[in-house]
Order: sequence, then C-alpha cells, then structure tokens
Amino acid sequence: LGLIVLKSGVTKKPEDISKECIQMIRDKIGPVAAFKNIVVVKRLPKTRSGKILRGTVGKIADQVPYKMPATIDDPTILDEIKSSLIESGIIKN
Repeated sequence: LGLIVLKSGVTKKPEDISKECIQMIRDKIGPVAAFKNIVVVKRLPKTRSGKILRGTVGKIADQVPYKMPATIDDPTILDEIKSSLIESGIIKN
C-alpha cells in the first residue's frame, strides 16, 4: 500500500498517476515488488517536527487499534486517511 499526495495544479487523473507509479516501481525494483495499491490523499499525518506517522498509518490500514500520538500536528488527518482507505476499498468500515 502506498499513499501519495499530489502537488497542486496536477491535471492528470489520480487513477492514471496510480497506475504509472505502480508500473514504475515494478520496472525499477522488479517483479519481487508486489506493490498493488496506491491511494491518493490530500495530506499525510505528521508530527509537530514534520515526521510522517508511518506506523500509525500502517495500523489504520491493517485495521489494528492504535493510540492517537501525542505529537501529531493535526489529528483530523487520521480520519481523512481512514476515509480514503474505505473509499478505495482497501479497508472496510
């Protein structure tokens, strides 16, 4: 699973960008990269110091209970990520 944030002004469809990213990763890494799903999100959850909360995002994707990190910059981002994963069919509600 990969989460990508598009730059402002991007005119390509998110589906096309996802397909290109998956193909690029398979071309560069090889068939061992079983990379299948990319979800376009508006923003990524970060700490106040700017680190991306990869572990928390992984727990959301695995549907494992997680604690809200005390250092998160904006807690509403986690709900946005969960909604995006539900909309894309990665996780169930």
